[in-house]
Amino acid sequence: MNDTSSKHPPGGPGYFLNRIQTLFVSMLRIWTIPIVLMLSVSSGFTTYYGLSHFITPWIALVITVAIQSIIVICSLEMAGIHWKANRVRYFSVVASLAVAIAASITFSYFKFYEISERETLHIDRLNQLRQQTKDYLDAVLQIKGQIALQQKQDLDKASLDASQAYFGTHNQIGPGYKNQVGEGPFWRHYNQIYQGKKQAVQQQEQAFRELDEHIRQLQMHLNQLDASRDEATYAQFLKHYQDIQLGVNQLASSVGVSLPDAPLLMTYKQFVEDVKPSFAMWRGFSWFAFACAAMVDFFTVLLSYRLEFTAPGPLTVQEEELVFECLRQFTEFRINQNDELEMVIEKSELEKARRYSDWSRMFVVGLLLSRGFLRKVDHRTVEFAPNLYPLVAEKMSDKIAALKQKALAASASHE
Repeated sequence: MNDTSSKHPPGGPGYFLNRIQTLFVSMLRIWTIPIVLMLSVSSGFTTYYGLSHFITPWIALVITVAIQSIIVICSLEMAGIHWKANRVRYFSVVASLAVAIAASITFSYFKFYEISERETLHIDRLNQLRQQTKDYLDAVLQIKGQIALQQKQDLDKASLDASQAYFGTHNQIGPGYKNQVGEGPFWRHYNQIYQGKKQAVQQQEQAFRELDEHIRQLQMHLNQLDASRDEATYAQFLKHYQDIQLGVNQLASSVGVSLPDAPLLMTYKQFVEDVKPSFAMWRGFSWFAFACAAMVDFFTVLLSYRLEFTAPGPLTVQEEELVFECLRQFTEFRINQNDELEMVIEKSELEKARRYSDWSRMFVVGLLLSRGFLRKVDHRTVEFAPNLYPLVAEKMSDKIAALKQKALAASASHE
């Protein structure tokens, strides 16, 4: 007689597809655990980085470990409890998770802000240098124009004086020497003044050419700072800036023009300084940095929640038998809104009338709750955790197979 009660499922494409799907889902559940750990470590690194700028590093490390542990533990615990079952416990878990996430995001934000805003900060500093030098050069060019205009007016006046002295029409010539044309003493005197003014203008033009060259070099090195941040380029930029100051000071003092206010430029160390985490960063809020910081913790919470509260260890064979037999004693079952099998653990009215002792089955409920195979919905109902279904299915399959074997044995004996 063929044994039709064999536990081995039939072959075929459907069987193998089901096995592959089961294996795939199991691998995803297993793979979720290292992903959660890696995300937690990543978030912990950024949290520690930001926190270590405010307190001692070893204390920051301890607090970081505590924060990441609270996030994972509370996320797992939220998956195993319902707010109706124990409101105080549920909201305490939610509050702890919210505080931990807020702390993690706050201090992680500093690291992502530094990464995302590094180029922006460099551009801002470069624009600050450009604006300061532009304002100063505008003032320099204005003074340069004033000096050139004044020198031209002086030279024109000296030329006119020399011309009038030559033709004897100068107002300083005495009546006896009026209208006498020639190179007399008056002409030589004013011609000497004219030649001095002319030489001063030539020297002034040479100084202007040198100043223009320093300005050109200054602007060239300023443009190079956009692509290169090396110290030599910045040193050349500061050198030409100081040369311009010196040249302007000499020109202004020689003609009695007031000096322009030269801005105090930042040092090279200040120009290349990295972002230092501080709460002032929240004033220049970066949505991108905040989203990156929140995204890591969001995925950590989501995957930890999806892991649910897995059992710390499998049940023994004796515990499995006890669980299956005691669960069969409950009579009220239904599918709840979470698509899980839910059962009422209170005594029925008939059981209360008969003073039925439910100690054994309530012990099993407590055992399964502590192991994570059941989750409490409220004070009178619990629901099956996903890891309880395979256990019950296996026991039901064994029972059905035993009943079939018994039926076949009974029919064979009657024959």
